[in-house]
Amino acid sequence: MKEHFDVRPKGVCSTKISFDVEDGVVSHIIFTGGCNGNLKMISKLLEGKTADFIIDNCSGNTCGFKNTSCADQLAKCVAEVVGR
Repeated sequence: MKEHFDVRPKGVCSTKISFDVEDGVVSHIIFTGGCNGNLKMISKLLEGKTADFIIDNCSGNTCGFKNTSCADQLAKCVAEVVGR
């Protein structure tokens, strides 16, 4: 069953991350705000990837002087919704 999530990331420029999860696969990733071009590319690259892939590959990524990034926040949100 496909579930849709709208989450508020913390400590980054984007103000909302929306995505769907179905059978452990993440799709329809949309970042609101932030670095538009970069976030569109991140969404394209991660489209159809498993939750585990996103968590394993995006966790810990940082942006500038911040200790997080939009990709890291996506990984945290995905981990939370899949219970990892």
